[in-house]
Amino acid sequence: MRIIKPSWLSHKGEQKDFEVYSCHVSPDGKRLATAGGDGHVRVWSTEAVYKADDASFTGPRQLCHMSHHLGTIHSVRFSPNSRYLASGADDKIICIYQLESGPPPVAPFGTSGPPPVENWKTSKRLIGHDNDVQDLAWSYDGSILVSVGLDSKVVIWSGHTFEKLKVLSLHQSHVKGITFDPANKFFATASDDRSIKIFRFTSPAPNATQHDMINNFQLETTINAPFKSSPLTTYFRRCSWSPDGNHIAAANAVNGPVSSVAIIERSRWDSEINLVGHEGPTEVCMFSPRLFHTKKPSENGTANGQSAAGSLVTVIASAGQDKTLSVWNTNTSRPVVILQDLASKSISDLAWTPDGQTLFAASLDGSIVTAKFETGELGWVATPEETDMALSKYGASRKAMGISEDVDGLRLENHSKEGERKGAESRMGALMGDSHPLPKDAAAATNGVKTGTATPTAPPTTNGQSEPDAEKDKEQTDAAEEAADKATQRINVLKSRVTITKDGKKRVAPMLIASSGTGQSSLPQTQLVGSNTSKAAQNDAPQAILDLSKPYDGLPEGGLAAMLLGNKRKAVAMDGDGDEEEEHQSKRAATGPRPILLNGVDGLENATPEPARHGLAPTPEYLRPAVLSPSIAISQVRLAVPKIRSQILRPLERGVLLEETTSDEASKIAENIILEARNPIAIRDPSHITATKRGALLWQDYLPRAVILVAGSKNFWAAACEDGSLYTWTPAGRRLINAMVLEAQPVILESRGWWLLCITAVGLCHVWNIQTLSSPHPPVSLGPILEIAISTLQPHGAMPAPGVTSAHLNSKGHIVVTLTNGDGYYYSPTMYTWQRLSESWWAVGSQYWNSNDSSVGSLQTTAVGPTASKDDSSDGNMVSAGIIPFLERHTTNEFLLKGRAYTLQRLIKALLSKDGFEAFESSVSIAHLENRIAGALQLGSKEEFRLYLLMYAKRIGAEGHRGKVEELLNSLLGGILQDKVDDDDGVNDQGKGWNSRESDICGWDRKELLKGVVMILGKYRELQRLTVQYARVLDLTLEDEELIGEAMVVEES
Repeated sequence: MRIIKPSWLSHKGEQKDFEVYSCHVSPDGKRLATAGGDGHVRVWSTEAVYKADDASFTGPRQLCHMSHHLGTIHSVRFSPNSRYLASGADDKIICIYQLESGPPPVAPFGTSGPPPVENWKTSKRLIGHDNDVQDLAWSYDGSILVSVGLDSKVVIWSGHTFEKLKVLSLHQSHVKGITFDPANKFFATASDDRSIKIFRFTSPAPNATQHDMINNFQLETTINAPFKSSPLTTYFRRCSWSPDGNHIAAANAVNGPVSSVAIIERSRWDSEINLVGHEGPTEVCMFSPRLFHTKKPSENGTANGQSAAGSLVTVIASAGQDKTLSVWNTNTSRPVVILQDLASKSISDLAWTPDGQTLFAASLDGSIVTAKFETGELGWVATPEETDMALSKYGASRKAMGISEDVDGLRLENHSKEGERKGAESRMGALMGDSHPLPKDAAAATNGVKTGTATPTAPPTTNGQSEPDAEKDKEQTDAAEEAADKATQRINVLKSRVTITKDGKKRVAPMLIASSGTGQSSLPQTQLVGSNTSKAAQNDAPQAILDLSKPYDGLPEGGLAAMLLGNKRKAVAMDGDGDEEEEHQSKRAATGPRPILLNGVDGLENATPEPARHGLAPTPEYLRPAVLSPSIAISQVRLAVPKIRSQILRPLERGVLLEETTSDEASKIAENIILEARNPIAIRDPSHITATKRGALLWQDYLPRAVILVAGSKNFWAAACEDGSLYTWTPAGRRLINAMVLEAQPVILESRGWWLLCITAVGLCHVWNIQTLSSPHPPVSLGPILEIAISTLQPHGAMPAPGVTSAHLNSKGHIVVTLTNGDGYYYSPTMYTWQRLSESWWAVGSQYWNSNDSSVGSLQTTAVGPTASKDDSSDGNMVSAGIIPFLERHTTNEFLLKGRAYTLQRLIKALLSKDGFEAFESSVSIAHLENRIAGALQLGSKEEFRLYLLMYAKRIGAEGHRGKVEELLNSLLGGILQDKVDDDDGVNDQGKGWNSRESDICGWDRKELLKGVVMILGKYRELQRLTVQYARVLDLTLEDEELIGEAMVVEES
C-alpha cells in the first residue's frame, strides 16, 4: 500500500485551505472531482495524483474548476456514463455540469490557478429543496438522480431531462445520506431521525413525467434498530450498498455505547453484523465497487472463479470523526488496515476508483489523501462478469437466469424497455395518431393494457405486457415478422385515412412522423382513451360514463341549450359509426372523467366505478355517519361512534387478528385468512361479509344493517352493526349465537382466544366467553375511570373527559383500558371494581420508571430466585405477561413525551426542597414497586410478579424497613407451614393472593420465592436476625448459606 498526499491537491485559499466535503472518481477512473467550502468544484487528473513524486511528469494536474454555487458544496457525483457531474450545496441548488467537446474557455482576468484543460459547462440548475443539499446519488443505469437535504426531503430527478419526478417527505429530520442498489431495484436514505428508509423503484422512461411516477418510488421498509441512540453530531450519514447487492453499510450506528458501522442484510432488512473499532461516530462508509477473490485465480480457472480462487468477498472502507480510516473485508473479523490520524479533522467522504484498488479520502482540514493498494493486499479483483453474476439473482441483468425478486415484475419491466427502444412518441403524436382505431385485421397497440384482437391468429403487439403462452423459436420469428407487417399496414392505413370536414368535403388527414411509432406516450395515461373497442368497456375509459339514452334528472353537458336542441353524441360507440363519431368520442374522453349520477330505484345514485388501475385497492372511504341511539343524549358517558366505511378488511395471521389494511398487503402472506365486510351506499341495502384464503372464498353472509367493526380469532369471527346487534360465526362460517342486541352502537370490538369484548357508545363494557356461552360479570361502565367522580355534570351539555385510546383482553378475559391522560386501568371481575395500574404520579416521582430492570427480558440475568414457575408444564404461555410494562410505556408516550408532565414535575421539584419531604422520592419508589406487585398478582402475570418481588425485596432491604421485610417474609411463608393445620381443622374459607394458604402464589412455589428473597436480604446485617430464622425454617444447611453468599457476590458484581 502506498499513501499519496500531494500538497497541490487541495482547495487553497488566501488564508487557509478550505474544507473538502466531498470527492468522487469518474467511471473511467481518469478524473477526480472534489467539492469544498470555497464554493468550487474542482476536477483533477488521477494520473497526476499517482505520479505526484515523478518529476518527469508534465501533464496537467487540475483539469477544470467551476464556481456556480453561492455557498459550501456538500456533495459531488459523476453520472454512470461520465457525461454529467452533479453538485449540491447549502444554497439549496443542485448544479448539473456537462463535458463539452470544444476548447475550454479562457480564464477571466484576475483568476488565480492554472487555466482549465477541459470544458465543463453548467447545463442545469435544479431547484427543489428548502434547505441545504447534503448528499447526491445517481442510479446505476443513470435514469434518475436523487438528492437529500436538511429539509427532510428526498427529491427524485430524471437523469435525462432533469425534471423533478417526485418528492418523498417521509423522514422526520435531516436526511444526510443516499445510496443505490447495484441491481437497480432499491435506494436507501439515512436521516437524523435515527432511521434508514428503503424505497423500491422502477427505472423511469427517458420522457417520464411526474404523473407517470404516482405509483413509483414506494417505501419498502424502515430500519431503526442500529441507530436507536446514535449521536446527532455527524455532518453526514453516508451509507453504501455492496457491489453484490447483498448488504448496506450504514454509518453512525451504535452497538451498545460503542460507535460502529451497521451491516444491513438485503430482503430481511435487519442488522446482525457491526463493524466496531472507531472511537468516534462514523461519517462515511464506502464499499469497493469490485468483488475480490481470497485466493489468486488461476489462468484456466472456472468461469466464476469459485473453485479456482476461493470465495468472493467485498471490501469496505469507513471513516469519521476519529480521523481514522479503516478498511475491512467480509472474510476477516478485524480490519485489513487501519490508518490513524490520517487528517487533523473529520474525514467527510470516501471514493474508490472503478478498479477497486485505490481509495481517496477527503477531510475537513482541506487535505485529500490517496491510498493505493498493491495487487493481492485486498485480494484479487474479480472480473465484471462475476459481479454481474452475483447481481443476477436480484434481476439486475436480462442475461442472468437466476431467481428474481418478482418474476412477473421483471418480465413486465423488460418488455416495457423493449417497447421503449422502438422509439418514444411525442405528446402531439400520441394525441393525433395513436388514439385512433385500427382496422379489424390489424393488431391493437395499447398503452400498458393488453387487449384482444379481432383476428384470433394474429398475436397482439403490446407495450409492457408479456405473452402468457411460451412459443418455440420458429413461431416467435414468424410472430415477429407478422407483427412487423401489421405495423407497416397500420402506417399505411394512417397515411390513407380519409376524413369528412364540416362542409362535407373529403380530405386525407396529415400524419405526424412521430405518430407512426409504437412507443409509449409520456402523457398521463388517463387522458389517452382509445376508441378501438366497440361494445366492451375499456380499462382506460373514464370510471363512469353518462348514458343519455336513460332518464337523467339534471341538465346535460351542454346546459339548457343542449337540453332544448338535443345532444346527438352517444357515450358508447355503436357498430358502423364513422371516423367523425369516433373522433368526437376521442375528444370527449380526453377531457377526463367526471362524477356522474344515474337514476336509480331510490332516486339519484352515484355511478358504479370500475376497478382501480394498476391493481391498487382504493382507500376505504367513509360513506356516512352511523345512526346513533337516542339514549346517548341522556347517558352519563358518551363515546364517539365510528363512521360507516365502504370496506373493512382485517387479515388473520396464525391465529392473530391484524390491524385493518388493504387487500394487497393482506394477501402478501398466502396463509392469511382475510375477513372483509362491505357496506352498501344505500342504508336499506344489506351488508356483505366474506372470508377468503389464497383468493378462494371460504364463506360469506349477509347482514341487514351496515357493519361498523369486525373482530376474530382462530376460534370464532364477530361483527358489530350500527343498530347495536352483534353477530358471531364459527371459523367455517356457521352462525354460532343468535344476534346479541346491545343498548347502543358498538365503539370497540376486541377478541382474544375464546373471549370477546364490546364497548358501546354509552360506555358499557360487555365481556363474553364464546366457548362456555357465559359472561364473567355484568356489563360494567367506563364512567369511574373517565373521572366522573370529580366532574360536575351539566343537564344540557357534555363535559370534556379523558378519551379511551385502547381496550384489550388478557388471556383470562379481564379488561385492560388505556386513556388519553396516560392512565392504565384493569377491571377486577372478582371485586367488581376498576383498579389503576399505571399513572402519571409514578412517571414523575418513582426512580423505577422506565428502568432497565422493568423489562421481562431481563429475568434471565437475575442471579437469585427460581427460574421456572410451578405450573409451567400445564400452562405453556405466560398469562398476561407484559401488560404492566405496556401500560407504563403508554403513560410515558401520552404524559411525558407530549409535554404534559411539566406542571407536576415542577411541583415535585419544589417539594423535594422543603422540610419533611426528604424521604419523598424513596417512599414513592417503594410504593410504585408495591403497586406493580399488586397489579401483577391480580393479572396473574407470573414473570412480572417474580421480577417485581425481587426488586422490592432488594429495595426495602437496602432502606432497612424491618417491618415491611418481616411482613413480606411472613406472607411468603404463609401456606408452607399451615397445610396440615387446614387439613385438621377442615377450614374451607381460604384467602386469595397473599392470604392464600396454598403452597404456591401467582404460579410460583412459595418456598422457592422465599429462598430468593432470603438470599437477597441475607447480606444486610441489621436484618440477619430475621433472615436467619427463615433460613432455618427452609432447612438451609451451612453449605447452603455459603452458596447464598456466593450468589450474592455474583448479583452484586
